[in-house]
Amino acid sequence: MADARQPHARQPGAIHGRVIGVSIAAALGGFLFGFDTAVINGAVDALSDAFDLGVALKGFAVSSALIGCALGAWFAGPLANRLGRVPTMVTAAVLFFISAIGSGLAFGVIDLIVWRVIGGLGVGAASVIAPAYIAEVSPARVRGRLGSLQQLAIVTGIFVALLSDAMLANFAGGAAGSLWGLQAWRWMFMAEAIPALVYGLMALRLPESPRYLVARGHLERAGQVLTDVTGEIDVGAKIDEITGTINTERQESLRDLRGHRFGLKPIVWVGILLSVFQQFVGINVIFYYSTTLWRSVGFDESDALTITVITSVTNIVVTIVAILLVDRVGRRLMLMVGSIGMAATLGLMAVAFSFGTVDAAGEVALAEPWSTIALVSANAFVVFFGATWGPLVWVLLGEMFPNSIRAGALAVAAAAQWVANFFISTTFPAFAEIGLTFAYGFYAFFALLSFFFVYFKVAETKGRELESMTEEVIVQRRGARYRA
Repeated sequence: MADARQPHARQPGAIHGRVIGVSIAAALGGFLFGFDTAVINGAVDALSDAFDLGVALKGFAVSSALIGCALGAWFAGPLANRLGRVPTMVTAAVLFFISAIGSGLAFGVIDLIVWRVIGGLGVGAASVIAPAYIAEVSPARVRGRLGSLQQLAIVTGIFVALLSDAMLANFAGGAAGSLWGLQAWRWMFMAEAIPALVYGLMALRLPESPRYLVARGHLERAGQVLTDVTGEIDVGAKIDEITGTINTERQESLRDLRGHRFGLKPIVWVGILLSVFQQFVGINVIFYYSTTLWRSVGFDESDALTITVITSVTNIVVTIVAILLVDRVGRRLMLMVGSIGMAATLGLMAVAFSFGTVDAAGEVALAEPWSTIALVSANAFVVFFGATWGPLVWVLLGEMFPNSIRAGALAVAAAAQWVANFFISTTFPAFAEIGLTFAYGFYAFFALLSFFFVYFKVAETKGRELESMTEEVIVQRRGARYRA
């Protein structure tokens, strides 16, 4: 049998076609991530009427999945380290499938919440394992583009969920209408079972991560994956490099992220803060509460849903732009440009709503030219986020951690992201009660703060091999350094 560690003839600049295929398959977890979090939008009013929910219980039913997301992200790292990346993906697919069927056939709000939490566990696991796996099978020169597939899959999942909700509601004459013997809102949930099944079947065909295989001593299998998927030229040298990083970091347990500064290693804190900033700019407010926003600028409820779908399409387009740019421009510059753009557009929205008036129903209304300014600013904000912070945070989280702690550190960072998401999503109604100027001013402040965070604390990882992440990470400011 040929030695899998021997160099394999391949052109240095070539991109092995199979690595694109396995990255797309892994990113299907991101599609389900987006679908699961957005599908509730079209069903919430109908299920609220069906189960006679009060405002508080209705809000908790919507946000309950985020609790599962945080738990799923937290435990996905240890699970991936123990069982492998591929079994973790299959587990996430099973959770998605169970949640889809259970939610669609729910008898009451209690079991609906249970099914939504189960789906959230799958979302959380997928949010950890997909970027880690893609980073571990991708060549350094295209890792940013392939890692961005995660965000592209997420926003595509959001779009498909919103579109399927609209189509099912249209066929049934409303989300509460009957379709094939069940209310349409139930079919909205059960529609997720189809992509969940596809994801599970495709995950079963994926090769295991070469970094995980080396850590488990399966060098021949790792060499085969590096040859067949990654397109590695000198397989033996790459395995030696991976082995060396794992051996030299053996004292840093795969589950041990503790450091001397505030209880965690500095690199883990960078990952956590990237996640928190991504959510604290308020992107999910645009998608979770978009109807309120668009109605305030003069659109009726039907038009508001159409605009939400258009916004999700815009998000897909700008994510493709990010994929084309990330390995050319670099992560750090794109993040800083995004921060400035988001701060400016959110600031304009805050100013615009300061000129709003409250009608008899308690809803904010804007007159011209401020309604147009708010509309344009909101969509420009989505463009800046979708082209920078949306995909690039997932790219960085997948690649910035040392081999020995990647899954665990990514799990902590992703869990922090879901907690931040929960905070932003549940506080928006209270913020809006204070005033939309306050709400969007709050998000603008954190967008501006994110610029300085990236400037002082985030290193450029473009073109660096994953094994080099075990060395000192250089903070891009006056040569300051901290250990990974």
